[in-house]
Amino acid sequence: MSKNSDISNQVHFKRLGRELAMQFLFQVDLNIEIEEEMIEAFWEQAEESGKFPHNRVFRKGREYAETLIHGIVEHRKTIDDMILSKSEKWDLRRMAVVDRNIMRVAVYEMLFVADVPPVVSINEAVGISRLYSSDQSGPFINGLLNAVKDGLDRPAREAVDKL
Repeated sequence: MSKNSDISNQVHFKRLGRELAMQFLFQVDLNIEIEEEMIEAFWEQAEESGKFPHNRVFRKGREYAETLIHGIVEHRKTIDDMILSKSEKWDLRRMAVVDRNIMRVAVYEMLFVADVPPVVSINEAVGISRLYSSDQSGPFINGLLNAVKDGLDRPAREAVDKL
């Protein structure tokens, strides 16, 4: 879990989904292929931790996390190439694992999730970095993701019908 996480505070299911997706991606970061058994084991571990109440927010958060996970796995090369194209002199392997996966979630949303405005993805990524990463991560993530946003062919502050 995070440094300051208390899931009993009502969080939006998409925020929870983003955090769960990042946690899963962190756990399997070095695996070349992700199998469905790995995802199921992650959910079993999350449920056994007792940190997630069995409620609507968790169910919807899990659904959104699974959408993110499957999408990121499917489009990982595109996402990683986008991150690399906007990171000056930084190789993905040199980036902190948490930061790399927070950015993967945000870039996936910006490229493939029409109903989430890019600025929301960026704000959520920076917020999640405050919980899970170092103090220096927020500005780095914000700068890189803003560069991605600026290169998109979609409104920065609005959801769109489809991408």
